[in-house]
This record gives sequence, C-alpha cells and structure tokens, in this order.
Amino acid sequence: MKKSVDFRFSRIQSESGAATTASAKPGARRRKRKLPHMNTTAHELNADQIAYWNGPAGQRWADRQAAQDILLGPVADILIDRAKPVAGEQVIDIGCGSGVTTIAFARKVAPSGHALGVDISAPMLARARARASAPEELPIDFVQADATVYPFDSLSFDLLASRFGVMFFADPVLSFANMRTALKPSGRLAFACWREPRENPWMMAPLQAVYKHVPKLPPQGPEDPGPFAFASEARVHRILGSAGFKGIAMEACPLSMDIAIGRGLEAAVQGALEIGPAHRALEGAPDDVRAAAINSLRETLTPLARGDTVALPGSIWIVTAQAA
Repeated sequence: MKKSVDFRFSRIQSESGAATTASAKPGARRRKRKLPHMNTTAHELNADQIAYWNGPAGQRWADRQAAQDILLGPVADILIDRAKPVAGEQVIDIGCGSGVTTIAFARKVAPSGHALGVDISAPMLARARARASAPEELPIDFVQADATVYPFDSLSFDLLASRFGVMFFADPVLSFANMRTALKPSGRLAFACWREPRENPWMMAPLQAVYKHVPKLPPQGPEDPGPFAFASEARVHRILGSAGFKGIAMEACPLSMDIAIGRGLEAAVQGALEIGPAHRALEGAPDDVRAAAINSLRETLTPLARGDTVALPGSIWIVTAQAA
C-alpha cells in the first residue's frame, strides 16, 4: 500500500519478506474492515503492511527521518516543481511518512490552501505532526488511513501527490480510483516512483556486495507491490487509465544519490545496513557472515568516495495525469 519511502526501499517485501501480492481472489475488492493499529477502515489485502509499518520498522524509519530527508531531498524538489502547487490549492500527500513533503506542499499553498498528509504508519505520523507544529503554523493535517478505501471528501482537492507512496498497494487500480474521487474535475496527479533496478545502482551496488556472502532474496514478480512496481511505463499507464485518469505522462529524471549524505564512507556503509535491500538480505545472518559482508560493502563503496560524499546514480519517474 504505501510510500516509501520517504525512501522505503522495500516495504513489506524488501525488509520483512512477507509478500503482499497484487492478485486477489474474487470479491477481494470489496474486502474492508477495521484492522489493528488503524482507527479507520482498511483493505484486508493491505493488512500485513499496516501491521509492519506500525511496528519496529515504522519506528526505525521515523528515527531515520533526518537522514532520509537529506538523501531524498532532490526527489522532493523535482516532485514539487512538476506538481506546481500554488497558493489556495487543496493538496493530498499520499504515503507522507514523517511529513517532509506534506510540509513543503503546505508552505506552497499557504495561507489560504491546505495540505493533507495520509499514511498508515503511526510512528511516522507522530513525527510528522511534531514537525508540522513548530516553528510555524501551517495549513496542514495528517490522517492515519488506508488510501485504498479511505472516504476522502469527494471533488474537493486540486492536487494528489506522492513521493514513493503509491507503489505498495495490493490493488493499485482500486486504490487510484478511490483517490481520484477526492479530486475536482480540474484536479491533477503528480507522483515520484523508482525506475528499473538497473537504473538505480545506489540501491543495487550495496546489495550485490552483500550477495557475495548471503543467498539472494526471493525475486519480485512484475505485478507485486514493491519499490520497482511502477518501473514499467506500460503498467503505470494501464493502472492509471483503468482508474479513470487522463493525459498520463512519465518523465525520466536521473539523479546522483549521495548515500553518505555528506558524512563520509562509514555513514554510507551504515546507511546501507540499516535500511534497504542489503539490510534485508543480511537479516538473521551469523555475526561472522555479517562482518564479511560489511567488509565487502566497504570495499565496493570506497572507490566511489569523494571527500565526505559517496554518490551513485539513481533514476525516478515523475508521473503526471489529469483527473478528467
């Protein structure tokens, strides 16, 4: 269901290994009920992710908020530039995480507009609400909700946006169709998602280093929720078109990702170990295997270090569309 990530490389599949598949049994589109950790109705197919992101993983991401904001700052800048929020607009930020993009949208639409951040993770939303309350008053609210079934105010919003928050829905067509109901007929969609793994060495190079010492992770199917679920242009067009969106466009945006966030080689190594595919691959590994993998990771990253930066290529899609 949700957004990375802020950068949530793996959601359920990449860090816990509990696959939430996009396929569903007949009638699954109608399955919604109250779930633990949620005050509102949620879709049953998103239950594993909701539990996961309200547990230790959600707290870990909330604790890494400052580092993730630096790492993904360029993505936020591109998204906001392409989304073009203006004063007075009503904005929904899906998978808002710890709130950095929602706050940025609120500043753009203030004082007469409003930004609503939506996420399933209570730990992240707690961080988001604390950040939004100081030092300035902003036209902003946050809600813990499953966007697949949440009863948005119909025909009320100008912009539906997300940074890595829409690639994890178990039923993306149903989810986008529901979110589209919130948009005015003149409303628009803008979100960032990752392109193919080969376009993102900043994620894959650490993983390949770790693979020298541990088995490979189970392969992800092309229709499975996950960080690369929207890498295919054809799939994105199919999902959004089926949900009723028009004028769908996708812009490839190359990036240089400093995985050290300006803090040197050891910070890059530590970051790769804490979150992302290398982290998942090493889960449960014996201490000696883990130590050997860390050495290989350091050896891989050392030639890329330039002063306090360790930059690798990355690439995203900026996807835009119209509600009608």
